[in-house]
Amino acid sequence: MTALPAAPLLGIGEVRHRRLRPAPNAFAYPTYFLLLPMRRLREQAEPALARNRFGLLSFHDADHGDGRADSLAWLDDLLATQSIVDATGEVWLHCYPRVLGFTFKPVSFWYCHRPDQSLAAVVVEVNNTFGERHCYLLSGPGLAFGREMRAAKDFHVSPFCAVAGDYRFRFLRTDLHPPGAAPRTSKARTVARIDHHDAAGVLLQTSISGALEPLTRGRIRAVFFSVPLMTLVVVARIHWQALKLWSKHVPFFRKPAAPQSFVTR
Repeated sequence: MTALPAAPLLGIGEVRHRRLRPAPNAFAYPTYFLLLPMRRLREQAEPALARNRFGLLSFHDADHGDGRADSLAWLDDLLATQSIVDATGEVWLHCYPRVLGFTFKPVSFWYCHRPDQSLAAVVVEVNNTFGERHCYLLSGPGLAFGREMRAAKDFHVSPFCAVAGDYRFRFLRTDLHPPGAAPRTSKARTVARIDHHDAAGVLLQTSISGALEPLTRGRIRAVFFSVPLMTLVVVARIHWQALKLWSKHVPFFRKPAAPQSFVTR
């Protein structure tokens, strides 16, 4: 796999979610997101990206990790505490932007590479609607794009799912120009898939995917006006789907105490 260009990218695609039981429920919504090369941005700012300031779309470091001014420093510290010392290549952050200064980021993905571009770790950063945050750290010799990785579910996200079972993660990425191939007319793509399994098998299937293109002021304006209040739309959709599950008499689980550890490995 060749490397993506070390410049901020905009992903335009959709988020899909499917519940299999006890009452089926599924939806697919258009969405957009950022894919940011965090080490490159530390060395050289991107003029089109409003970072830690107001913009139609913007990125704020404090929205991630422990809220410090340098989210990449937080990530490097987290990896060091987990004895991951070879993630010194590019770190790509897949996340939702702030829209007009407002944000809610249900999930963000930190793709942490070695200098040879292989994956050293993936940090899945999850926020719930109660203002809590938790991270799932995926690492080990089996970690690679296209391979399944598992982690026990330790964090409460939805009142319609118990904190039980495990997550099955799978990440896919198609680059612009594979080695030896003619240039493509289609864009690079990324897919992040998370399936929740419990004792009875697969319960939820979720994915977020999109075509990737350079982050420019023109594209920022285009996606902003396609969904002007995306943050509010995301929150509204979450509550609408919750209402649908309630109307289908899906069992309700009260929020347990937050996990003692901030990281599930």
